[in-house]
Amino acid sequence: MIVPKLSIGLPVYNGENFLAGAIGSLLDQSYRDFELIISDNASTDRTAEICLAFAATDDRIRYVRNDENQGAAANYNQCLALASGEYFKWAAHDDLCHPLFLARCIAVLEANPGVVLCHSQSQGIDDSGATKGRYGEERSFSSPSPSRRMWQVISTPHVCIAVFGVMRRAVLLQTIRHGDWVGADRNLLAQLSLHGKVVLVPEVLFKRREHLESSIHKFEDEQERLAWFNPAFAGKRSRPTWRRWQEYNKAVHGAPLGLVEKARCYLQLLRWVGARHHTGPRNYRMLAREIFTGAGPAS
Repeated sequence: MIVPKLSIGLPVYNGENFLAGAIGSLLDQSYRDFELIISDNASTDRTAEICLAFAATDDRIRYVRNDENQGAAANYNQCLALASGEYFKWAAHDDLCHPLFLARCIAVLEANPGVVLCHSQSQGIDDSGATKGRYGEERSFSSPSPSRRMWQVISTPHVCIAVFGVMRRAVLLQTIRHGDWVGADRNLLAQLSLHGKVVLVPEVLFKRREHLESSIHKFEDEQERLAWFNPAFAGKRSRPTWRRWQEYNKAVHGAPLGLVEKARCYLQLLRWVGARHHTGPRNYRMLAREIFTGAGPAS
């Protein structure tokens, strides 16, 4: 069996509206040495039909279907568990990649062993595919200092779209992977930054679709979003700021760093407590609020 250089994992649930476009943009890549693993989370629409039709025409596609909806986090991680390539990329069912996206990202990884993740500048698009302008304030985290990289990830405004970049699979397997709490994407990027650099290709090669059915817009209540990540959390409250804080500390504890650099990382985490939260209040106020509002255990 020939092992592909890259594995792409596409988790999906009821994605019939945009799925064909997303798959098509991946199959149209100039870089061809990849497998596409589609994990269907027990969809009830035409998702299975669309996937099977593509799989019948391209043997790089592997379609698997869960008997029941496991939640978004488990479905994302199932894609990774099934992967075999040196590199790995998650793909959303509603986003689009420029034909050069994979080639540009892999070229950076191949030329720079210290880079663990590569993404590109991005545009936002609407339901019809019309451009809405630049998406978020994405940036590279490429300081030679792991503690500095981590601080940049956890403190600067960005929308964490880099989790859809191309990563070194061996490094990704040493992380939390896709966590089942709100804000887990920032925890993942922070942990990856402790292993190496996160680089942004200075070209717009990725289109992030913004629509009412996306998880960010569909679930206004944080507890609903939590249940979307993991159905076992349905009806339960969370302490998302505490969970992110706990996971940052776990990441530093397990990082392949010397004692001095780990100490610097812990000092950055203390600095984070006093920093301004992305929603406005300072993080220590968010931590206190989650204690005194009667929220349940961190989840």
